Amino acid sequence: MSERVILHSDMNCFYASVEMLHHPEFTGMPLAVGGDPEARHGIVLTANYIAKQKGVKTGMALWQAKQVCPGIIFVPPRMDLYLRFSQMAREIYSEYTDKIEPYGIDEAWLDVSDSRNLKGSGMTIAREISHRIKYELGVTVSIGISWNKIYAKLGSDYKKPDAITEFNRKNYKDRIWQLPASDLLYVGRQTNKKLQKLGIRTIGQLAESDEKLLESHFGKIGNVLWAFANGWDEDPVCKEGYEAPVKSIGNSTTTPRDLENDLDVWIIQIVLAESVAARLRKHGFKCKTVEITVRDNGLYSFSRQIHLRQPTNITDEIVSVAFQLFKDNYKWEHPIRSLGIRAADLVLDDIPVQLDLFGNQEKKEKLEKLDRTVDEIRRRFGYFSIQRAAMYQDKVLSHLDAGTHTIHPHSYFHG
Repeated sequence: MSERVILHSDMNCFYASVEMLHHPEFTGMPLAVGGDPEARHGIVLTANYIAKQKGVKTGMALWQAKQVCPGIIFVPPRMDLYLRFSQMAREIYSEYTDKIEPYGIDEAWLDVSDSRNLKGSGMTIAREISHRIKYELGVTVSIGISWNKIYAKLGSDYKKPDAITEFNRKNYKDRIWQLPASDLLYVGRQTNKKLQKLGIRTIGQLAESDEKLLESHFGKIGNVLWAFANGWDEDPVCKEGYEAPVKSIGNSTTTPRDLENDLDVWIIQIVLAESVAARLRKHGFKCKTVEITVRDNGLYSFSRQIHLRQPTNITDEIVSVAFQLFKDNYKWEHPIRSLGIRAADLVLDDIPVQLDLFGNQEKKEKLEKLDRTVDEIRRRFGYFSIQRAAMYQDKVLSHLDAGTHTIHPHSYFHG
C-alpha cells in the first residue's frame, strides 16, 4: 500500500484578509478584526501582517494593540462573511477529495491519497489549490504536505504567508526535529514549561526521549506527544457527515455596566442567546451542549456546562438552560462584569432525532417557527426592529451589540 498524502490548508490571517478585500481603502495599513474600540470590551481576533509586524497579537486587548501600533484600524467581525468564504474554500477542496476535515473555519486537512492518479502529486495538488484560492477568493493559504496530519499541520505553520512546505521521510528529521517543541500540536504553554524542565526543547529531543519518562510526567498525553514528534500519527482525515464543521459557536461580552441582580443577568443572557441561536440557525447547526462563563468585578470567574437531552437551536431553550446554570452556580458575592454563552457539540440541523416522550413537541415547533419569523424580520429591518419585552426593562443593557461571535475549532481528538 502506498503512503498517504495529507495536506493541511490554513488561510492566512483569515478574518483580516477577508476584511482587506472589502476595504481596499485600507491597503498598506495595519488592520485588526476585533470588538468596539469605543466601548470597554473587545480583543483582537486576528490582525493583518502589517499589524503583526508591529507587535499586535491575537487575543490582545484593543487598547494594548493601539499602544504597540498607534495607527491600527479596527473593524468589527462579520462571521457570516467569514463562514461564507470558508465554505467557498471547502468547495474548492472538494474537487480534489471527499476526505476533508475542518479544523476551525480557516483550516482543514485533506487526504488526497486517492486523487494522485487523476490530479497529480501532493505538491501539484497543493499548488493548484493555492492558486485557485488566491485568484477565485482573493485570499492566500499556507499548505503543508506530509504522510500524516501532525506533520502536515507543522508544514502549513512552517512558512507564511502564501507558502507550500513538504515534510517527507527524507527531510523531516533535518527540518522538523530542529523546531521548538512548542510548535507541536497540543504542546501548550504549561506542557512546554514541563518539557523544558526535563531538558526537552526541540521536537527532535522530544522524539528521542524515553517514552516511559514522558508517560510518568504527563500521563497518556506523554505517549501521544512522543508519537506525534516521531511522525507516528495514523489518525484518518474524517469525512464530514452530520457533524458540524466547527465545534462550537459562542458569544461573550464585558457588560456596559456591572450586573447587580438576576434580572440584569437575564437581559444579557437573552441578548447573547439570541445571537448564538440565530447564528446556529443561519448556518444549519444545532447544539447538544450549552456552556456559560461568568466573571465578576472581583475577577472571580468560572464556566459551567450541561448536556441537553435533544440538540437545539431554539433561543428560549438555550437561554433557559443558561440562566438555570447561572442560578445554580452564582451566589452574588460581587457584581458581575462579563458573561458568555457557548453552544457546543454542534451537529447539522437535519440530523435524525428521537422524539422526547417527556417534552412538548407542539410547543417546540411553535418556538422554532417564532425564531424563524424573528430572524426574517431582523434580516429585513435590522436587529432592533423587534425585541422581547424584557429588553425594555433596561435599555442600556438591552442595547448591547451582540454581533461578535467566536467560532471554536474541532479538537484534533474530535471531542
